Amino acid sequence: MNKFYVTTPIYYVNSHPHLGHLYTTLIADTVARYKRQRGFDTFYLTGTDEHGVNIERAAENAGLPVKQHVDGIVNEFKTAFSSYEFTNDHWVRTTDDYHKRGVRQLWQRMKENGYIYKGKYEGWYCSNCNEFYLEAEAGAAPDGTLNCPVHERPLDRIAEESYFFKLSAFQNRLLELYETNPNFIRPESRRNEVMSFVRGGLNDQSISRVSVKWGIPVPDDPEHTIYVWFDALSNYITAIGYGNDQFGGEEHYKKYWPADLQLVGKDILRFHTVYWPAFLMAAGLELPRTVFAHGMWLSGGRKMSKTLGNVIDLAVLQKYFQTDAVRYFCLREMVFGQDGDFTYEALLDRVNADLASGLGNLASRTLTMVKNYCDGEIPAPGEANAELKDHANEVREAVAQAFAVFDREFDQYNFSRGLEAAWSAMARVDKFISDAKPWDLAKQPNGREALNLVLHTASETLRHLAVLLVPVLPVSTQAIWEQLGESGQVSEVAPATLKWGGSSLRGAGARIGEIKPIFPRLEKKKIMDEIKQDESASQAARSAENAPIVEAAPGIAYINIEDFTRVELRVGEIKTAAPVPKADKLLCFTVDVGEPQPRQILAGIAQYYEPEKLIGRKVIVVTNLAPRKLRGLESQGMILAASIGEEGRPVLAGFLEEVPNGAKLK
Repeated sequence: MNKFYVTTPIYYVNSHPHLGHLYTTLIADTVARYKRQRGFDTFYLTGTDEHGVNIERAAENAGLPVKQHVDGIVNEFKTAFSSYEFTNDHWVRTTDDYHKRGVRQLWQRMKENGYIYKGKYEGWYCSNCNEFYLEAEAGAAPDGTLNCPVHERPLDRIAEESYFFKLSAFQNRLLELYETNPNFIRPESRRNEVMSFVRGGLNDQSISRVSVKWGIPVPDDPEHTIYVWFDALSNYITAIGYGNDQFGGEEHYKKYWPADLQLVGKDILRFHTVYWPAFLMAAGLELPRTVFAHGMWLSGGRKMSKTLGNVIDLAVLQKYFQTDAVRYFCLREMVFGQDGDFTYEALLDRVNADLASGLGNLASRTLTMVKNYCDGEIPAPGEANAELKDHANEVREAVAQAFAVFDREFDQYNFSRGLEAAWSAMARVDKFISDAKPWDLAKQPNGREALNLVLHTASETLRHLAVLLVPVLPVSTQAIWEQLGESGQVSEVAPATLKWGGSSLRGAGARIGEIKPIFPRLEKKKIMDEIKQDESASQAARSAENAPIVEAAPGIAYINIEDFTRVELRVGEIKTAAPVPKADKLLCFTVDVGEPQPRQILAGIAQYYEPEKLIGRKVIVVTNLAPRKLRGLESQGMILAASIGEEGRPVLAGFLEEVPNGAKLK
């Protein structure tokens, strides 16, 4: 079995997760799913970079011990990613002991080979980049200081004893690598940039620090800590067993290394295509096969920035969009390797056009017709006139063509083109259905055979597309698979084993499952209005962070606006109310909060209110409170009430004016 090893960069935990982190991880997950489905023994790695002076400073600013700060940010990353069900085989953390052992072994090997030496260093250092800059590379500030060319912040002048890596010894070997292996750096435009940089000459690099304590001590010289980029880059081999017993140690490392695809943002390309291969050459280790630098997401044509107010909030994405919708947009909208534009408006348009009106509509109309015209049983292909048969064969050929193009483009990481091919097949079957008019055939006494051919062809197309699109849409394709009456996991179906009319769709008798909407159409104006409200609240929260600190009144523990906006309050109307058996204080309500189904909510107010008098009353409901069980009944929210008097008598909060159910309080 062929192996495939794919990595993301490990994410630096001096700040919170954002769209760039999500995008790279999403791409890696798609590639891993694609390769597994095609029979590759796949290992997919992601994780976090947790050492360096930047981490020390961030923890100090937060008033936390460094490890506690790091653990908190790591948890934020894992929480932000959890809803996307990424299939990474491991999450590497550079604070883990096995990683430290592997880093020290790599260091020792490079030193024994004569590529690490001790000296003194003085230069201009950016703690955000974790990199030194020449004066010619830095930008001069009005006060005469030098600024980082990336972050436009003052550089620190550092003079200290240091260990150096003989990067200068690898200039010719690196150029030879780029020239003889054009796929080592992709896309080609990035390869040209790196080659130009290396041709300009390479200097030996400082790879230790005495001024940084939060890091891995240099072997046999604990006054020095290992340069954070050396530490971080090493994760790609330590996480699979190099220099430690992780996953079985050396045997596992040899099984998967070299990496087949290392995904990076273009801003860290130099580290992965100059320093990283040079480190590996110095240690006598194999090089990765491909380092692919993806582009950056812009918003409204501009770089994303909190100051500009055009950042894409991961919490907003999770709140308003299915994870499959976000996955599809990222893969379809951006030509991989180039910059792309990510706006909520564009996402809504793409979801409605391609997913709701495209794949979702095909699934709904096909399965509904099977239910209505064939009693829920997918028919065998009926005999029909030659013209209809020809059109059915054209659909089948379009699906086969989509599979061929999809695989060819995905093998080259041209995700957008691969998806275009799948949607072309979708358009072809949609036209076939519209032209054949199965709703008319169902009314004709002699139309049954033609109807069966149309519905069988549509069902088979849907089944094939479910298998094809699993790497991109893992949740929705599984739903389609089950609605088609199939069993098991669609992700485990190898495309090469698919046959037209095979599996359970081999003829009459295969019953479909329950039909549910796959991609409901999104109300663009309503969602955009709500997103703008959320963004306004976030902006207010950011402003509050910079506001003067007000001393709290005695007994009051102030929260900020961000804490308040986490609580979702909506108007609800009590539809039913009844006592809970064997519970003197509890009433059980069903409350309409503007959702498709009323919520069941329990409240301890039975001693103060008669249930029948509460029906029709408008109340305030906390709708994002985690459900909990009381007396065996699940309470799906909380009704707000004031607490009056010494006995704490509850008084329900309400409204003097008419307000619609589901209206949001802010």
